[in-house]
Amino acid sequence: MSSGAPRGQGQVIRLPRGASLSDFADKINANPGSLVQEMFNLGEMVTATQSVSDDTLLLLGEHLGFEVSIVSPEDEDRELLAQFNIDLDAEVASERLVSRPPVVTVMGHVDHGKTKLLDAIRKANVVEGEAGGITQHIGAYQVHVPHEGVDRALTVIDTPGHEAFTAMRARGAQVTDIVVLVVAADDGVMPQTIEALNHAKAADVPIVVAVNKIDKPEANPDKVRQQLTEYGLVAEEYGGDTMFVNVAAKPGIGIEELLEAVLLTADASLELTAPIDGPAQGVAIEAHLDKGRGAVATVLVQKGTLRAGDSIVAGGAHGRVRAMLDENGKPVTEAGPARPVMVLGLTAVPGAGDTFLAAEDDRTVRQIAEQRQARRRAASFANSHRRPSLETIMEQLKEGEKTSLNLVLKGDGSGSVEALEDALFKLDIPAEVQLRIIHRGVGAITESDVMLASASSEAVTIIGFNVRASNKVREIADREGVEIRYYTVIYQAIEEIDAALKGLLKPEFEEVELGSAEIRDVFRSSKIGNIAGCIVRSGVIRRNAKARLLRDGTVVADNVSISSLKRFKDDATEVREGFECGLTLSNFNNVQVGDIIETFEMREKPRA
Repeated sequence: MSSGAPRGQGQVIRLPRGASLSDFADKINANPGSLVQEMFNLGEMVTATQSVSDDTLLLLGEHLGFEVSIVSPEDEDRELLAQFNIDLDAEVASERLVSRPPVVTVMGHVDHGKTKLLDAIRKANVVEGEAGGITQHIGAYQVHVPHEGVDRALTVIDTPGHEAFTAMRARGAQVTDIVVLVVAADDGVMPQTIEALNHAKAADVPIVVAVNKIDKPEANPDKVRQQLTEYGLVAEEYGGDTMFVNVAAKPGIGIEELLEAVLLTADASLELTAPIDGPAQGVAIEAHLDKGRGAVATVLVQKGTLRAGDSIVAGGAHGRVRAMLDENGKPVTEAGPARPVMVLGLTAVPGAGDTFLAAEDDRTVRQIAEQRQARRRAASFANSHRRPSLETIMEQLKEGEKTSLNLVLKGDGSGSVEALEDALFKLDIPAEVQLRIIHRGVGAITESDVMLASASSEAVTIIGFNVRASNKVREIADREGVEIRYYTVIYQAIEEIDAALKGLLKPEFEEVELGSAEIRDVFRSSKIGNIAGCIVRSGVIRRNAKARLLRDGTVVADNVSISSLKRFKDDATEVREGFECGLTLSNFNNVQVGDIIETFEMREKPRA
């Protein structure tokens, strides 16, 4: 104890995540150097200004006789906002409150018809744009329903159905008032049905059950009612208090009854009010990068009114609301409580589930965002860069045989990236293998992603989820020996990474790129549709070859094929690099100048 660090008698010290020894020293009026010495005595080598993990702070506190309390992220944020005189939990006077529409979350097992049900409600078609008909993002929409002679609004959040999206679905339940649990009458209660039910119960929200696909011959709605009784959901006709509604989304049966049941449940169990005046507060449901518009975030306003021109901060992103769009892409000037809108004008992509708030000026939101970013960086640095202690150096030498799978995750939306990361860390990983995610981000795979991967001392694989790398980036990746893998359905990525971790990845087929072409012009034909005038950039373009269409590095159409191929007016079976051609794609007509068409074939690969 020669270092002279002060001793506490159980005194409580509050420290943020990722605090340094200097921060600790400030709290107890000590010299940071003395704490460095204490840590060395405890067998840990730490500098005074380095962010350290929560465990290290607790260990040092216990050693010196102080009780260290790590401030939770939520409390940290409240303390930060208090510096700017913003109180998110302030009581609102009853005369300021107005009734607001209920926010409904649709949950259930994959392929039980959630998206089809939303299509029936919104008279729109989301399914066709989703890979494999599986919803890959959270979407939020508002619909209007005539109820007891009054036009009532309902806000619907569509959460993806696969278990990999547990993190996003949990967020959906946090912002919701009522959960619509979709169960297929021909399939019954499935694992994700129970998972969704548990999320709804954890969020303590009322549940309305939509028994879907009742038009199928093998449908058995009564069986669904009996199965859910085991999980505490007793139908009203059985003497319980849960409303069950039989629906068939495709022919549109029972949709009005379902919306009626939601509104009746909202009126009976909930008092939905919110202040419509004052600065807006709410939550970012989903966000992505758009080439022409920058960062685009779907936000749900929970208090106050959001207006075009407001300065807002969402997580570590800030900016001025340049424009707001509704679910149909039409501009709106203001959004009140329970209204979902797409916001343009943020400087960065916020995370799914980040809270947002409007402040008085740009300076305030910038300062809040910068401080949030600094705190997050410190916390993530502390938890991901554990400095070796004197004991662990020997352990690491012993573990020389240990292998690690290092990944860079890139996706088209922050929610997708977060859900993929969350699912990967839940995998049952063998003890001799480590999974490390060294970077995650939104947008196309860039040169800096490849350079980050190549700079690592160990092999790094880049995972592209619904995003691609340009030809230039791919050339750099080939030169640097960096592997890039592309996925459009999340559980395919999880299965392959799981297999790789277990050393079982032996694909029977692999994708072999044939060539790529850039669209230079689009010719419209009344008989055929849009004909793409292209120049072949690399390899060869073959008629009937499988193809995908890329726009700004993002996959717009997958699993299409080259249905016709011409050189001038003559049909061609293939066109080589450097030559021009005209082509059409099967089942896809929305081609634009500047799009890239990649062609490939699946070749059988011998098992290793």
